Amino acid sequence: MPAEVIMPALGMAQDTGKVLRWLKRDGETVAKGEPLLEVETDKVTVEIESPAAGTLAGVRAAEGEEVAVGTPIAVVLAEGEVAEVAAPPAPGPRQPLASPKARRLARERGVDVAALAGSGPGGAVLAADIEEAGGKLQSVTSGEGFEVGTVWRVMAERTTQAWQEVPQFVLSRDVDASRLESWRAAARRRPGCENVSHTDLLVKVCSEALRRHPRVNASWREGAIVPGAGVNIAIAVATDAGLVAPVVHRADTLDLAAISARRRELAEAARAGRLRPEDVQGGTFTISNLGMYGVDVFQAIVNAPQAAILAVGRIVERPVALNGEVVVRPVLTLSVSFDHRVADGARGAEFLDTLAALVEEPAGLVV
Repeated sequence: MPAEVIMPALGMAQDTGKVLRWLKRDGETVAKGEPLLEVETDKVTVEIESPAAGTLAGVRAAEGEEVAVGTPIAVVLAEGEVAEVAAPPAPGPRQPLASPKARRLARERGVDVAALAGSGPGGAVLAADIEEAGGKLQSVTSGEGFEVGTVWRVMAERTTQAWQEVPQFVLSRDVDASRLESWRAAARRRPGCENVSHTDLLVKVCSEALRRHPRVNASWREGAIVPGAGVNIAIAVATDAGLVAPVVHRADTLDLAAISARRRELAEAARAGRLRPEDVQGGTFTISNLGMYGVDVFQAIVNAPQAAILAVGRIVERPVALNGEVVVRPVLTLSVSFDHRVADGARGAEFLDTLAALVEEPAGLVV
């Protein structure tokens, strides 16, 4: 049977997705896993891949059209198969010729590609055209506000909703990061771990803490506490378009090298606007690390429907009391925001105690 191309759902609250651009046309041969189109959802802009090898046919959604999630928008035919006759896509404005980089820059900077005269072959809009138009737009609109793209708008809506609807409390603790630093230095001497970051180590530590405290790895849904389907850790990534949180799935089953490789892959895809639907689905806990920006302490907003989020500051040397003496140690502040409907203060404190203990003495981890 023909393989259907479906408008994906990336979140419980998502109703529609917008077809930005078809990368393949009706009648073209495609390979399994080859990108077919770009879709703008309520979370990110993603490329939808072909579910099978064959010929793309029966395209039912025009570029720029909003389509309900779960709706078939095309099929991929195997050799000898014939598509059912369907009504052609509703007429709409065709997307102008533009390079993929130009389209990405245009979305990030709020530039209307259709309003530009491209300098490329056949009038195609190039990245340089977007840069020039963006500069003019900034000079014209200076002091009049900033363009808000879909990713930023959705981020604003969801954080507002979480702040208003989720009863949140925060627990913080300073931890000695000496062993964490030693662990990172030792790990970087191993093959495949040369680029291990503090975030990678914290993914490993959080995975073990969540395994020991499954209540924190759960969600509040319709008056019930629902366990998470695996330990799936989202990592907050800042992009030009806004904050996204791609997910390292089954993090508790991965070794440090695999966690590091996956985290780098997701971060690069997020910044390039190439995240796939499955990359942002299913997160059960989030880590937000601002240490690289020189931040000491901050409190993060719960990434609903998850029950908790870890906010991590920088590691800084501080004087601490040890065995009756003042010594200097690298110190890290961990702050965890909890959904009080899922974890009360005592359960939150137990989780943070385990987390702190694993940071200060990670020898119990299988790395």
